[in-house]
Amino acid sequence: MGAARTPRARWVEEGLRVLAASGVDAVRVEALAKRIGVTKGGFYGYFADRDALLTEMLDEWEREAVDQVIDQVDQPGIDAKTKARMAGLLTFSSQRLLPIDLAIRGWARRDTAVAERLRRVDNRRMALLRETIGEFCDDPDEVEARSLLAFCAVIGGHFLAADHEGRTRAEVFDRATDLLFDTRDR
Repeated sequence: MGAARTPRARWVEEGLRVLAASGVDAVRVEALAKRIGVTKGGFYGYFADRDALLTEMLDEWEREAVDQVIDQVDQPGIDAKTKARMAGLLTFSSQRLLPIDLAIRGWARRDTAVAERLRRVDNRRMALLRETIGEFCDDPDEVEARSLLAFCAVIGGHFLAADHEGRTRAEVFDRATDLLFDTRDR
């Protein structure tokens, strides 16, 4: 009886872990095989080459970071503010997805195909924000501005090292969310 074959998803998952921890240059077939504890021969039963693995890693990231998030927040009865918070938490507070997302942003600065994929993902995320904010705001310029500010706050918050004068980052972020999703007429 032959040894069980390492599942394709295991190669993708390990590739995403390495990407998140060390960047795309560290995603190497030999290194992944060693981390998994197998020989690299099984890799080629699933993937033509490293580029095929990288593409599948991007596919998995997009499924998890956009498709699954949208499926979870696109439920009847969830108000706009809760929906936006849930989407942000599921994506940018996730111990799994945040490091992958940040690594892909770094990778996109050097690879135009990855930059196009990131643009598609970010456009889908912005579309969700526009739809959500559009539930209580009918001015298209204000919807776009609020969507941009909300997205920038979530992404930029991970790069900001500033203190908040007696407040926690969570407290300030909650207040910013309240302001961005304020439904009162002005």
